[in-house]
Amino acid sequence: MTLRLHDARRGGLHPFAPIPNRDSIGLYVCGVTPYDTGHLGHAFTYVSFDVLHRYLEYLGHDVIYVQNLTDVDDDMLRKARETGEDYLALGNRWVTTFLTEMAALNWLPPDHYPRATQHIPQVLSLIEKLVSNDLAYAAEGNVFFDVSADPSYGQLSKLSRTDMLPIANERGNVPDMAGKRDPLDFVLWQRSLPDEPAWASAWGPGRPGWHIECSAMSMTYLGTQFEIHGGGADLLFPHHESELAQAEGATGDRPFVAWWTHAGMLSYDGDKMSKSLGNLVLVRDLLRTYPGDAIRHYLVSRHYRSEVHFTEAELAVSAESAALLRRACVRAEQQSPADPALADVVDLPPMVAEHRTRFLAAMDDDLNTPLAMPELEALARLALDATDPHVTAQAGWMVRELGARILGLRLTAVPAAVRSTTAA
Repeated sequence: MTLRLHDARRGGLHPFAPIPNRDSIGLYVCGVTPYDTGHLGHAFTYVSFDVLHRYLEYLGHDVIYVQNLTDVDDDMLRKARETGEDYLALGNRWVTTFLTEMAALNWLPPDHYPRATQHIPQVLSLIEKLVSNDLAYAAEGNVFFDVSADPSYGQLSKLSRTDMLPIANERGNVPDMAGKRDPLDFVLWQRSLPDEPAWASAWGPGRPGWHIECSAMSMTYLGTQFEIHGGGADLLFPHHESELAQAEGATGDRPFVAWWTHAGMLSYDGDKMSKSLGNLVLVRDLLRTYPGDAIRHYLVSRHYRSEVHFTEAELAVSAESAALLRRACVRAEQQSPADPALADVVDLPPMVAEHRTRFLAAMDDDLNTPLAMPELEALARLALDATDPHVTAQAGWMVRELGARILGLRLTAVPAAVRSTTAA
C-alpha cells in the first residue's frame, strides 16, 4: 500500500507523494503559545505528529520538521501583565516545562524551533507583499487582510461567512478593532499599547498578528510550497484558513500546502480540555505515577483525528500494555543480542511477517494506530509465548522495530517519573 493522509482542503484521504524536485519533505506544526502550563491535549497533538514524522522517515523520506513558538501575542502579553513578568522570561519558563514533558514522552525535537520574535523582518516583508497585491490595507496604525479581496477565503474550512465570524471572535478576532472595514478582516500588524513590545514598521511601531507569524516562519524554513501543515483541529479556522490566504496571496504559489492535517481534541469530564474551563490533565502530574511509555501508548492508541475522552482507567490499561511490549523486547534480547528481524524481512517467520504486514497496512491508512497497535501486541505475545527461540527473537525484535521506530515507544527500562519541572 501507499501512505494515504487526510487533507482538509481537498477532503478525504489522498495518496501521499513528495512535491517533485525537492530534496526533503516539509512538515510544519503549529506549536505552543507558552504563557501557561500545557496539558495532555497538547501532548496528543505533538505526539500524533511525532508519529507521522517517524513514519515518513521509516518509509525512507528525508523530513525537515518545523514547529514554531508563538512567543508574542495577546495571550502572552495579557499573562505577563497579570504576573508582572517580562513576556519573554514568562515564555522561556513555560517552554522549558513543555520541552521537559515532551522529552519524557520520547518526542523527537524539530529540526527548527523558530520563535515569532526572531522573524519580524520576514513578517514585515510578507505584509508588504500583501499590501502591494491589494489584499491588505493600513488603517490607524494597524494593517488588515481584506477578506473580501480573496474569493477563495473559506476553501480550507468550508465555512460560510455566517459561521465564520462567531468562530473567529471566539478564537481571538476583535471585530471592532480600530480601522477595520469588515469585522472578519484579520490583523496582520497591530499598533502596540504603551506597555507592549514594539518593532518599527512602515505603518508605525507595532507587533505582528497571530496568523502572519506562522506563514512567515513556515516559508522561511520550508519555502513557498511544502507538503504537510499540522496542528490541532481548533486551528483549522481561522488560523490555518488565514495562513493559507496570506501565503498564496503574497506569493501566488499554489497550493501553499499539499496536506492540511489536524489532530483531534481531548476532553475530560465531558468537556473539551481547556485552561478556561480548568479541566486540565497535566502531563507532569501523570508522570508522577506513570512512565512516559504508558502515556505515549495511551495517546498513540487513539487515531490522531479522533475526539478522545480521557479516563485514567484507560491510561492504566495502556501502562499494562506498554509493560507487555517491553517484556517482549527484553525476551528477544535474551534470545539474540543482535537484531535478526532487520537482517532480511523476507525470511521472517510467517506469523511475524503477517503481523508486520497488517501493522504497516494500518499505518498506511491515515496512520490508523488503533488498528496497528493490536498487531504490535500480538507480536509481543508471540515473543513471550513461542517455544521456538527463533520465533521469540524475531517477534520481539519486530516489536522494537515497529513500536520504537514508528510509534516512538522507548520499550527499555522504565524512565524515571518527572517529579518537578522548572515551572512547578
